[in-house]
Amino acid sequence: MTAGMNIRPSRGCVRVSPRALRNGLLLGAAAVLGLWAVRVDPSLRSDVLLTTAARLCGLLGGYGILVMLFLMARVPAVEHGVGADRLARWHSLGGRYVLSLCIGHALFALCGYAAYTDSDLITATVGVHGYPAIAAATAGTCLLLAVGVVSARAVRSRVRHESWRTVHLFTYLGAALGFAHQLVGPDVSATDATVWLWSMLHAVVAVVLIWYRVVVPVRQAVRHRLRVVEVRDEVPGVVSVVIKGRRLEELGAESGQFLRWRFLGRRLWRTALPFSLSRPVQDDTLRITVKLVGDHTRRIRRLRPGTRVLATGPFGAMTAHQRSRRRVLLLAGGVGITPIRALFETLPGGPGQISLLYRAADESQLVLREELEAIAASRKAELHYLLGRSGTSSDPLAPEALRALVPDLDRHAVFLCGPPGMTDAATESLMRAGIPKRHIHSESFRF
Repeated sequence: MTAGMNIRPSRGCVRVSPRALRNGLLLGAAAVLGLWAVRVDPSLRSDVLLTTAARLCGLLGGYGILVMLFLMARVPAVEHGVGADRLARWHSLGGRYVLSLCIGHALFALCGYAAYTDSDLITATVGVHGYPAIAAATAGTCLLLAVGVVSARAVRSRVRHESWRTVHLFTYLGAALGFAHQLVGPDVSATDATVWLWSMLHAVVAVVLIWYRVVVPVRQAVRHRLRVVEVRDEVPGVVSVVIKGRRLEELGAESGQFLRWRFLGRRLWRTALPFSLSRPVQDDTLRITVKLVGDHTRRIRRLRPGTRVLATGPFGAMTAHQRSRRRVLLLAGGVGITPIRALFETLPGGPGQISLLYRAADESQLVLREELEAIAASRKAELHYLLGRSGTSSDPLAPEALRALVPDLDRHAVFLCGPPGMTDAATESLMRAGIPKRHIHSESFRF
């Protein structure tokens, strides 16, 4: 499925670039099209045309399910090269196409069977479901459809996160039920070689999922034994949590990355929450800085020292690995300062090469201000606060305002992190200021 990818090592870690992953997945789709094309029946009969369309939708849908599972398998080489936010967006967009293909396969196959048997759709529906593999595939498609409905933006905003996660687990069962049907399809079952290859693709994805979603997290929990040691207020509505463990250098966590945290306290243990490291790993301690905006994050403030923590990761691609120019501008908005603060401390560079712009409504919302100013002083780096409410006449993110603070702005690479609206506005302004999009590296909070 990922054949032909260009993977490049960095700091001892293999990373798959977004282009390489996309090309590898497209190559796999082309192979599936080839499998279908060699068995096309050149006939104009309605039942043959409908059946041929059903086979194409079925093959692409089955391959698409494998791709969706692979994208969310949390493979480090993919997570660190492509980025968790981009993977989540691809997964969300791809899921819609996969569901459409599965539904199209079912409808084309049903109509083709009805045309072949010269029966109505109701009779044809009853007839095809007499085959156990087709009945299993129908059940699997219904499960995938339920997952798709719950994942739709209009529905998901009304569903508790735990409920959404539980329903999402049915994806695995739906994929397993569909697999039995695929093996007896005319294209896959044509030769022993295609049956073996299709089975191996599913086996590889299953092993990758079990390894990175189950085995690795359990191994990390046993190895690192994380516990909360301190929870402290930073500014109103924002707290930092200091977590201590063992052998944390083995995590390989880089500045700019995040982990998924599961706090084993009352009413928090069921949910894994993604938070960035707000400083580099120090003396076997990790620190995250959290804005208290929902039920789960507000409960973090009440965590007690000694609370056990399970963490998986690290994830995210917004690291020094993405640096594309000698001069770097770090641009943060709100609590998006957390990964940027870690990068501000650790990105290599001499005086004048690193600049930080921090967007906030007012001074009371500047998180980790003393640390930022201490880092700026020690590194002789530029630090500017962009204060003011959004929507006012003076826009601190306007191209002219950015150029005034960073005169050679168009010669910088940019690391950008903040709320979605701020990130979009800043990206547009930076491009208007002359920075090509390939030099703007961002991490979005949307996923």
